[in-house]
Amino acid sequence: MPAGSAREPAAPHGSTPEPVESLASLLGGRGGAVDATLPPVAFTIGWLATGRSVVGGVAAAVLAGTAVALWRWRRGDRPRAVLIGLLAVCLAAVVALRTGRAVDFFAVQLLSNLASALVWVVSIVVRRPLLGVVVGAALRQRGRWRRDPALLRAYGRGSWVWAVTYVVRVAVFLPLWLGGQVLALTVARVALTWPLVAAALTVSWVVIRRSLPAGHPGLRHPVEPG
Repeated sequence: MPAGSAREPAAPHGSTPEPVESLASLLGGRGGAVDATLPPVAFTIGWLATGRSVVGGVAAAVLAGTAVALWRWRRGDRPRAVLIGLLAVCLAAVVALRTGRAVDFFAVQLLSNLASALVWVVSIVVRRPLLGVVVGAALRQRGRWRRDPALLRAYGRGSWVWAVTYVVRVAVFLPLWLGGQVLALTVARVALTWPLVAAALTVSWVVIRRSLPAGHPGLRHPVEPG
């Protein structure tokens, strides 16, 4: 977190100041985002190496996805998250094999980003911003953060940053998918995965901190009214 981006809120009376941390340190989103780019890259390399064979691309992607899953499991990631990542690769592979079009390996990613954009926007509208849900779960706060008006407002504003990232991906992926641009989709997938996640983590953290009023004790200490 760059120095000077926002003033550190004061800690509650009688407690030690809350250390400066970031959403990246709380959520660890960058590592998983890097892992997610490996199967699509492997698919394209396998597709090209086998004379643009969808089967060759799928085989390379599934092998890469399996290797990533094993690596994540051995480093202690949650089994559910590891399984979901591998299933996503397998689903993309099945779609590409069924249609026989290499570009359709990216169709699942396109649809998931479209659905994610809608879910993030709806969560903000109904005053249950997903960023608050995710961070609150990471901090084991359950729903206490929602009873803090300042935190609720800050998480809502920060959630817009993430909603925009999904909209950006859809806006880039859709015309490339419609045009059958496999190589361009691969480059876009890499460019709009971990770099965009890193940017969203940083920007949404700045937005949250600047949205909290002076004297607020921070994310770990929701202030309940009354």
